[in-house]
Amino acid sequence: MTRVYLVGAGPGDPDLLTVKAARLLASADVILYDRLVSMEILALARPGAELVYVGKEDGCAQETQRRIFAELAMNALRGRTVVRLKGGDPMVFGRGAEEWAYLSRLGVAVEVVPGISSAVAVPALASIPLTARGVARSFAVTTGHAKDGEAQDWRAFREVDTLVILMGVKHRANIAATLMGHGRPPGEPCAFIENGSTPRERVVLATLADVAAGAVEVASPAIWVCGRVVALRAQLLAGAPPTALLELPLPSVTERTLSVAAGPGEPAPCAPALVFPSRKH
Repeated sequence: MTRVYLVGAGPGDPDLLTVKAARLLASADVILYDRLVSMEILALARPGAELVYVGKEDGCAQETQRRIFAELAMNALRGRTVVRLKGGDPMVFGRGAEEWAYLSRLGVAVEVVPGISSAVAVPALASIPLTARGVARSFAVTTGHAKDGEAQDWRAFREVDTLVILMGVKHRANIAATLMGHGRPPGEPCAFIENGSTPRERVVLATLADVAAGAVEVASPAIWVCGRVVALRAQLLAGAPPTALLELPLPSVTERTLSVAAGPGEPAPCAPALVFPSRKH
C-alpha cells in the first residue's frame, strides 16, 4: 500500500535524528522538507532521491501549504515512497495532523515518525531545565504565530511556571507586554535560543520587561523561554549547584567497597558505596 511518512527531523543537530528517521531518509523516493531542516540531515537521503523544498515564508504560508498537499498526493498516488520531513516533531505546530487528514481522504496510508521537539530539546541543550525541584513544576508550549484572524489567549499562561514560545520572535514585544498585562512579572528571566543545537547557536538573556520595551535583538529561528528556570543556567554552567536544587541530601562517595564473590552466576564486585547523610529532625 502507498504510504507517506510524516517524519520529525529533531531540533537541527543530525546526531539527534532518530534511527528510524535516518533509515527512511536512506530509502525514500522523494523528500518534502521544511525550512528548518539542515543540509546535514538532507545529506542522509539516498542518492537519486528527489528533494523538494516546501518551506514557508511570511505572506505565502497558505499557498505553500496547498502546494504541499498537491506534492504529497501526486507522489503518493504514483506509488512513490514519500517522506514529509519537518523540523522538531511533526505533530507539534507542524500541521502534521492536517496533512494526515488530507492524505486519509485520498486513501493514502500515513505513518508518523516522531522527532525530538525543539521546544524541549533546545532549552535543555542550552542548560535551561524546563522543570526543576523547588523552582518550576509545570511548563507549557505555545506558538506566537496564530492562524489568520485568530488571537492567542495569553491569560491561559499567566500562572504556568515555565512558558516556551515557538515562532514568537517577530511579535516578541507585543507578546511580552501582553503577558505582563495578564500578571507575569516584569522581572521574569527570559532566554531566546537562536539556531538551537547547531554550531550557530546563540543565547540571548533578558527580562520580560526588556522584551516588552523592544530592547532585545534576536533573529529567527529561536526558542523563547520565560520563567525562573532561566536563572539556573548561569549556575549550572559555572558548576555552582543552584541552592533550590539541593533540598535533598547529597551522597558522598566513601573508599569502602563491598567485596563479593565473583564465581559463576554471581554478581561482580560493587562500585564504591554511596552514603547519604541522615536528616536531623
